[in-house]
Amino acid sequence: MIKLSDLNSCKALAEVLVGLIPGGVLFGLVEGDTATWIIKSETFSIKMLETGEKLDPDSATMKAIHEGKVIHQNIPRTVYGKRLALTAIPVVNDAGEVKGALAIALPKLHPIATAFTDFAPILAEMFQEGAILYITDLEKVFHRHASKKFDLPQLAAMGYELEENDIAYKVIKSKKPMLVEIGPEKYGIPVFIANYPLLDADDTNEVVGSFGIVTPKEVASKLRAISGNLENGLAGISAAIQQLAASAATIHNNEQELNNNIIEITGYSEEISAVSMFIKDIADETKMLGLNAAIEAARAGEAGRGFGVVAEEIRKLSDQSKSTVPQINKLTNSIKTKVDGASEKSKGSLNSSQEQAAATEEITASIEEISAMSEELNRIAKDL
Repeated sequence: MIKLSDLNSCKALAEVLVGLIPGGVLFGLVEGDTATWIIKSETFSIKMLETGEKLDPDSATMKAIHEGKVIHQNIPRTVYGKRLALTAIPVVNDAGEVKGALAIALPKLHPIATAFTDFAPILAEMFQEGAILYITDLEKVFHRHASKKFDLPQLAAMGYELEENDIAYKVIKSKKPMLVEIGPEKYGIPVFIANYPLLDADDTNEVVGSFGIVTPKEVASKLRAISGNLENGLAGISAAIQQLAASAATIHNNEQELNNNIIEITGYSEEISAVSMFIKDIADETKMLGLNAAIEAARAGEAGRGFGVVAEEIRKLSDQSKSTVPQINKLTNSIKTKVDGASEKSKGSLNSSQEQAAATEEITASIEEISAMSEELNRIAKDL
């Protein structure tokens, strides 16, 4: 109970408390059945008691006066639109007679809402990219705190009235938490919003508001973009490498076939050389036969003169045939020299194509490994 002599001190204390109590407070002095003095916080917007207003005889304040004891009462939302906790304390004179009551009305807040101003500044700075924390009742945002690193003034602004498309509205209606990622098209940067229903401590089935946390997803978005570009780039490189590998295989086959052809040409050159030696041998034999024929023609005298002319022509033809052999050998040797050079280059090209094929396989393996890393990077970015 409060004594009349202490009433002024209580009023002075009330004037201090109206600016300190989270959620606001109303103090009202009732004398008899009429309110004679009212003071309330600026944030206490509920119209429940006015100076000069007579109280309902069944109200908690009048009950405290009639019964001469402190009365506590929880006022449901249906009365004033908000849940209230009301305490009525009798005021007595020195004789102990009840002359009135001091009524104290407080919005009945969820424990998270009560402690919001204490934990929000700490929690918001614990997020690496910053965060916005907010609390709503069933209609609007009434608590909000943004970190130094991150803030979007247009998101969950103080006093903002909830609409059907808002996440907080849906959470309140469904009584279930929601985790939503929103792209940059709405707020300019991608954000992640986690919103949870606040349930009445006395009645766990009644939702009294919601608690939300908003964090930026810009780094994750950039990582996903980089990962996507890297993945696309690697896909293009991989396709090019596959074409290069196919080309390398074709070149290798062509070089192998060319090398085989050069080996065959070398064999043909050696055969030409053998034929040239055979021609030389025939020319020598033919010349010897022509010489013997000339000798026999000379012995035959006038009768063998025509045969001698033929023998002479045979010797000339033999000499001519024999003289072409060095030219053939020279040409054959030139061909063989060129072929040997081409063969060496072909072998070098063949080795190079083999090395290229091996290098291409190594590059392909590396590309596959980088592609796997890109996929892992993309997965990590999605989890951020």
